[in-house]
Amino acid sequence: MIVSNVSFSGCTRANSALCAGAADRHLEHNSYRTTLSPTGNLIVAVCLGFIGTFGFLNNLLVLVLFRRYKVLRSPINLLLINISFSDLLVCVVGTPFSFAASTQGRWLIGESGCVWYGFANSLLGIVSLISLAVLSYERYSTMMGPTEADSTNYRKVALGIAFSWVYSLMWTLPPLFGWSRYGPEGPGTTCSVDWMAKSVNNVSYIISLFVFCFIIPFLVIVYCYAKLMHAIKQEYSSLNCQCIMS
Repeated sequence: MIVSNVSFSGCTRANSALCAGAADRHLEHNSYRTTLSPTGNLIVAVCLGFIGTFGFLNNLLVLVLFRRYKVLRSPINLLLINISFSDLLVCVVGTPFSFAASTQGRWLIGESGCVWYGFANSLLGIVSLISLAVLSYERYSTMMGPTEADSTNYRKVALGIAFSWVYSLMWTLPPLFGWSRYGPEGPGTTCSVDWMAKSVNNVSYIISLFVFCFIIPFLVIVYCYAKLMHAIKQEYSSLNCQCIMS
Protein backbone atom coordinates (compact mmCIF):
# COMPACT_ATOMS: atom_id res chain seq x y z
CA MET A 1 0.00 0.00 0.00
CA ILE A 2 1.60 3.28 -1.13
CA VAL A 3 0.44 6.44 0.65
CA SER A 4 2.10 9.80 0.27
CA ASN A 5 3.48 11.51 3.35
CA VAL A 6 1.05 14.00 4.88
CA SER A 7 1.84 17.01 6.98
CA PHE A 8 -0.72 17.52 9.72
CA SER A 9 0.60 20.78 11.15
CA GLY A 10 -1.53 22.94 8.84
CA CYS A 11 -4.88 21.38 9.73
CA THR A 12 -7.62 23.85 10.67
CA ARG A 13 -11.19 23.55 11.87
CA ALA A 14 -12.44 23.84 8.33
CA ASN A 15 -10.60 20.80 7.08
CA SER A 16 -10.29 18.78 10.30
CA ALA A 17 -12.30 15.87 8.88
CA LEU A 18 -10.03 15.73 5.84
CA CYS A 19 -6.93 15.83 8.00
CA ALA A 20 -8.32 13.12 10.32
CA GLY A 21 -8.89 10.85 7.33
CA ALA A 22 -5.38 11.53 6.10
CA ALA A 23 -4.01 10.74 9.55
CA ASP A 24 -5.84 7.42 9.60
CA ARG A 25 -4.40 6.52 6.21
CA HIS A 26 -0.95 7.58 7.37
CA LEU A 27 -1.16 5.37 10.46
CA GLU A 28 -2.50 2.47 8.39
CA HIS A 29 0.43 2.87 5.99
CA ASN A 30 2.91 2.86 8.87
CA SER A 31 1.43 -0.41 10.17
CA TYR A 32 2.75 -2.09 7.01
CA ARG A 33 6.32 -0.91 7.64
CA THR A 34 8.84 -3.12 9.39
CA THR A 35 9.94 -2.48 12.95
CA LEU A 36 13.30 -4.17 12.39
CA SER A 37 16.61 -2.55 11.55
CA PRO A 38 18.08 -3.03 8.04
CA THR A 39 20.36 -5.73 9.47
CA GLY A 40 17.42 -7.46 11.11
CA ASN A 41 15.48 -7.40 7.84
CA LEU A 42 18.48 -8.85 6.03
CA ILE A 43 18.77 -11.71 8.51
CA VAL A 44 15.05 -12.45 8.23
CA ALA A 45 15.23 -12.34 4.43
CA VAL A 46 18.16 -14.78 4.36
CA CYS A 47 16.35 -17.19 6.70
CA LEU A 48 13.14 -16.97 4.68
CA GLY A 49 15.04 -17.49 1.44
CA PHE A 50 16.74 -20.57 2.85
CA ILE A 51 13.53 -22.01 4.32
CA GLY A 52 11.49 -21.24 1.20
CA THR A 53 14.01 -22.70 -1.25
CA PHE A 54 14.75 -25.92 0.62
CA GLY A 55 11.14 -26.35 1.70
CA PHE A 56 10.01 -26.06 -1.91
CA LEU A 57 12.66 -28.48 -3.23
CA ASN A 58 12.17 -31.06 -0.48
CA ASN A 59 8.39 -31.15 -0.73
CA LEU A 60 8.52 -31.15 -4.52
CA LEU A 61 10.88 -34.13 -4.37
CA VAL A 62 8.41 -36.00 -2.14
CA LEU A 63 5.59 -35.39 -4.61
CA VAL A 64 7.74 -36.43 -7.58
CA LEU A 65 8.79 -39.66 -5.88
CA PHE A 66 5.20 -40.44 -4.96
CA ARG A 67 4.15 -39.82 -8.56
CA ARG A 68 6.96 -41.92 -10.03
CA TYR A 69 7.00 -45.01 -7.79
CA LYS A 70 3.71 -46.90 -7.46
CA VAL A 71 4.96 -48.82 -4.43
CA LEU A 72 4.77 -45.58 -2.43
CA ARG A 73 1.09 -45.04 -3.21
CA SER A 74 -0.29 -46.57 -0.03
CA PRO A 75 -3.21 -45.07 1.89
CA ILE A 76 -1.07 -43.94 4.80
CA ASN A 77 1.37 -42.19 2.46
CA LEU A 78 -1.50 -40.12 1.08
CA LEU A 79 -1.62 -38.32 4.41
CA LEU A 80 2.09 -37.58 4.11
CA ILE A 81 1.49 -36.31 0.58
CA ASN A 82 -1.26 -34.04 1.88
CA ILE A 83 1.18 -32.54 4.38
CA SER A 84 3.89 -32.12 1.72
CA PHE A 85 1.40 -30.53 -0.66
CA SER A 86 0.21 -27.96 1.90
CA ASP A 87 3.81 -27.18 2.90
CA LEU A 88 4.75 -26.79 -0.77
CA LEU A 89 1.91 -24.31 -1.25
CA VAL A 90 3.21 -22.27 1.70
CA CYS A 91 6.57 -22.03 -0.07
CA VAL A 92 4.81 -20.88 -3.25
CA VAL A 93 2.05 -18.52 -2.06
CA GLY A 94 3.52 -17.34 1.25
CA THR A 95 7.28 -17.26 1.66
CA PRO A 96 8.09 -15.28 -1.53
CA PHE A 97 5.95 -12.33 -0.37
CA SER A 98 7.37 -12.21 3.15
CA PHE A 99 10.86 -12.60 1.66
CA ALA A 100 10.30 -9.66 -0.70
CA ALA A 101 8.82 -7.58 2.14
CA SER A 102 11.89 -8.25 4.30
CA THR A 103 14.25 -7.17 1.53
CA GLN A 104 12.35 -3.89 1.07
CA GLY A 105 11.55 -3.21 4.73
CA ARG A 106 7.78 -2.97 4.18
CA TRP A 107 4.76 -4.97 3.10
CA LEU A 108 4.50 -4.71 -0.69
CA ILE A 109 1.11 -5.99 -1.84
CA GLY A 110 -1.31 -3.84 0.15
CA GLU A 111 -4.15 -4.50 2.56
CA SER A 112 -6.03 -7.00 0.38
CA GLY A 113 -2.77 -8.86 -0.26
CA CYS A 114 -2.15 -8.95 3.49
CA VAL A 115 -5.60 -10.45 4.10
CA TRP A 116 -5.06 -13.03 1.35
CA TYR A 117 -1.59 -13.91 2.70
CA GLY A 118 -2.88 -14.29 6.26
CA PHE A 119 -5.81 -16.45 5.19
CA ALA A 120 -3.80 -18.70 2.83
CA ASN A 121 -0.96 -19.36 5.25
CA SER A 122 -3.28 -19.91 8.21
CA LEU A 123 -5.33 -22.35 6.12
CA LEU A 124 -2.28 -24.33 4.96
CA GLY A 125 -0.66 -24.36 8.39
CA ILE A 126 -3.78 -25.75 10.06
CA VAL A 127 -4.17 -28.34 7.28
CA SER A 128 -0.66 -29.64 8.05
CA LEU A 129 -1.32 -29.77 11.78
CA ILE A 130 -4.69 -31.50 11.44
CA SER A 131 -3.15 -33.95 8.96
CA LEU A 132 -0.51 -34.85 11.56
CA ALA A 133 -3.27 -35.47 14.10
CA VAL A 134 -5.20 -37.61 11.60
CA LEU A 135 -1.99 -39.50 10.79
CA SER A 136 -1.31 -40.25 14.45
CA TYR A 137 -4.90 -41.42 14.99
CA GLU A 138 -4.71 -43.63 11.89
CA ARG A 139 -1.50 -45.25 13.16
CA TYR A 140 -3.06 -45.70 16.59
CA SER A 141 -6.28 -47.27 15.27
CA THR A 142 -4.34 -49.52 12.87
CA MET A 143 -1.82 -50.78 15.44
CA MET A 144 -4.33 -51.19 18.24
CA GLY A 145 -7.18 -52.55 16.12
CA PRO A 146 -8.22 -56.20 16.38
CA THR A 147 -7.92 -56.80 12.63
CA GLU A 148 -5.06 -56.38 10.21
CA ALA A 149 -4.98 -53.10 8.30
CA ASP A 150 -6.25 -53.14 4.72
CA SER A 151 -3.49 -51.62 2.56
CA THR A 152 -5.92 -51.06 -0.33
CA ASN A 153 -8.59 -49.14 1.59
CA TYR A 154 -8.23 -45.49 0.60
CA ARG A 155 -11.66 -44.40 1.80
CA LYS A 156 -10.74 -43.76 5.43
CA VAL A 157 -7.61 -41.82 4.52
CA ALA A 158 -9.46 -39.82 1.86
CA LEU A 159 -12.03 -38.84 4.50
CA GLY A 160 -9.18 -37.82 6.81
CA ILE A 161 -7.66 -35.60 4.11
CA ALA A 162 -11.02 -34.02 3.32
CA PHE A 163 -11.58 -33.45 7.03
CA SER A 164 -8.24 -31.63 7.39
CA TRP A 165 -9.18 -29.13 4.65
CA VAL A 166 -12.80 -28.62 5.72
CA TYR A 167 -11.83 -28.23 9.38
CA SER A 168 -9.14 -25.71 8.47
CA LEU A 169 -11.58 -23.71 6.34
CA MET A 170 -14.03 -23.65 9.25
CA TRP A 171 -11.44 -21.80 11.36
CA THR A 172 -9.78 -19.59 8.74
CA LEU A 173 -12.87 -18.21 6.99
CA PRO A 174 -14.41 -16.40 10.03
CA PRO A 175 -11.88 -13.50 10.01
CA LEU A 176 -12.98 -12.75 6.45
CA PHE A 177 -16.54 -12.26 7.73
CA GLY A 178 -15.95 -10.20 10.85
CA TRP A 179 -14.87 -12.59 13.61
CA SER A 180 -11.41 -11.12 14.18
CA ARG A 181 -9.43 -10.09 11.08
CA TYR A 182 -6.22 -10.66 9.15
CA GLY A 183 -3.55 -7.98 9.30
CA PRO A 184 0.17 -7.24 9.79
CA GLU A 185 2.01 -9.19 12.47
CA GLY A 186 5.44 -9.29 14.05
CA PRO A 187 7.94 -6.99 12.36
CA GLY A 188 5.39 -5.90 9.75
CA THR A 189 6.66 -8.03 6.88
CA THR A 190 4.15 -10.85 7.33
CA CYS A 191 0.40 -11.01 7.90
CA SER A 192 -1.77 -13.27 10.01
CA VAL A 193 -4.65 -13.16 12.46
CA ASP A 194 -4.70 -9.96 14.49
CA TRP A 195 -3.06 -11.27 17.65
CA MET A 196 -2.80 -7.88 19.38
CA ALA A 197 -6.36 -6.48 19.40
CA LYS A 198 -7.99 -6.70 22.84
CA SER A 199 -11.65 -6.59 21.80
CA VAL A 200 -14.02 -9.38 22.86
CA ASN A 201 -14.57 -10.21 19.19
CA ASN A 202 -10.88 -10.77 18.57
CA VAL A 203 -9.93 -12.41 21.87
CA SER A 204 -12.77 -14.93 21.60
CA TYR A 205 -11.53 -15.97 18.15
CA ILE A 206 -7.90 -16.24 19.26
CA ILE A 207 -8.85 -18.43 22.24
CA SER A 208 -11.07 -20.65 20.07
CA LEU A 209 -8.38 -20.94 17.40
CA PHE A 210 -5.76 -21.83 20.01
CA VAL A 211 -7.95 -24.50 21.61
CA PHE A 212 -9.43 -26.15 18.51
CA CYS A 213 -6.51 -25.79 16.09
CA PHE A 214 -3.56 -26.31 18.42
CA ILE A 215 -4.40 -27.75 21.85
CA ILE A 216 -6.84 -30.44 20.67
CA PRO A 217 -4.71 -31.67 17.70
CA PHE A 218 -1.63 -31.63 19.94
CA LEU A 219 -3.40 -33.70 22.62
CA VAL A 220 -4.61 -36.18 19.98
CA ILE A 221 -1.05 -36.62 18.72
CA VAL A 222 0.39 -37.02 22.23
CA TYR A 223 -2.33 -39.47 23.31
CA CYS A 224 -2.07 -41.68 20.21
CA TYR A 225 1.69 -41.96 20.24
CA ALA A 226 1.81 -42.41 24.01
CA LYS A 227 -0.59 -45.35 23.70
CA LEU A 228 1.50 -46.79 20.87
CA MET A 229 4.70 -46.45 22.89
CA HIS A 230 3.01 -48.13 25.86
CA ALA A 231 1.82 -51.01 23.65
CA ILE A 232 5.30 -51.42 22.12
CA LYS A 233 6.88 -51.40 25.59
CA GLN A 234 4.47 -54.09 26.79
CA GLU A 235 5.18 -56.23 23.71
CA TYR A 236 8.91 -55.84 24.23
CA SER A 237 8.60 -56.87 27.89
CA SER A 238 6.52 -59.88 26.91
CA LEU A 239 9.15 -60.99 24.39
CA ASN A 240 11.91 -60.63 26.99
CA CYS A 241 9.94 -62.78 29.45
CA GLN A 242 9.44 -65.48 26.80
CA CYS A 243 13.14 -65.47 25.97
CA ILE A 244 14.10 -65.81 29.63
CA MET A 245 11.66 -68.68 30.18
CA SER A 246 12.88 -70.53 27.09
